[in-house]
Amino acid sequence: MKKIIGLFAFMFLLIGCDDGDLTIETIDFEDVTADNCTENNIVYKIKENEILLIEIPPESYLNQVTPLNDPRQIVISTTNKVIYRSYNGTVTEDNVCATIQPITPTVTEQWVATSGTIQITTTAVVVPNTSLTSGNATRITGYNHNIVFKNVTFDKPTGEQFFETYIFGSYVTPVTPLPFGFDDEVEKCSSGNTVYNISGSESLVLNLDNTFFPAASGTQTALISATNKVTYTLFNAGGLTSDNFCTTPAPITPAASQIWIAEDGVTATSGIIEVVTTTLGTQFLHTIHLKKVTFTRNGSEFYLGDDYIYGSFIQ
Repeated sequence: MKKIIGLFAFMFLLIGCDDGDLTIETIDFEDVTADNCTENNIVYKIKENEILLIEIPPESYLNQVTPLNDPRQIVISTTNKVIYRSYNGTVTEDNVCATIQPITPTVTEQWVATSGTIQITTTAVVVPNTSLTSGNATRITGYNHNIVFKNVTFDKPTGEQFFETYIFGSYVTPVTPLPFGFDDEVEKCSSGNTVYNISGSESLVLNLDNTFFPAASGTQTALISATNKVTYTLFNAGGLTSDNFCTTPAPITPAASQIWIAEDGVTATSGIIEVVTTTLGTQFLHTIHLKKVTFTRNGSEFYLGDDYIYGSFIQ
């Protein structure tokens, strides 16, 4: 009898200790691929009958690498939204993106984030560049945005749900890879030591010191530096001429949309300019190689390859 009374007393204590705290619920979309609506600014994940969505300005997903341990910070508000929904059936993109959403399935529960911060860490998606034969070349095909909610509170039908750290996961924004459609015929400005190659709306320009292109056969090498610069530029239109590279000041049109700078070289390791000069009658043929060159822009980088044949010209 005493044991029974003791058991009831223990159960009473358990009930008495319940202060009304809500049972912690978990929603997990980390391994689900994110997508976006073309009609609005919503990025979402769908898992059977559940949706987790973010609605923030599109510039939050800037295609620019974030500094180490310094993600972009977006404060959750009535305009910067994070919403979870569950439905009574399987959902599709139309349940998020359509202006007139389907009447079925219907929402059975909704959580709305009322506070917290969205942190976005952006890295470049770098893949092998098989269109170049320079060996081990890479190109950028997009940017991966790793999204984490910090100290987020959801308002839900049964009360509030708090997560100190909630991993939304990755969202990738694709980009058009740089064309690099150059042929092997380059041009040299009539004065100075600027050499350029043009293809449509892109250019690859070398600004070199006066020791290059001697009137003698042989091989000459130097490192990319402040005095030996290599620059790739993508313009917003074609129609490029020698004036864009050989006159000062250069024409203001077409304007540059992307400028990539080759990293300074390291002796016997990277960033090497090589010029092979051979005789051609009374003239000289200069063939330029760019070896182990990496281009950078706003924290992103791609590798031009072990040995990129820039091209040749006769002098």
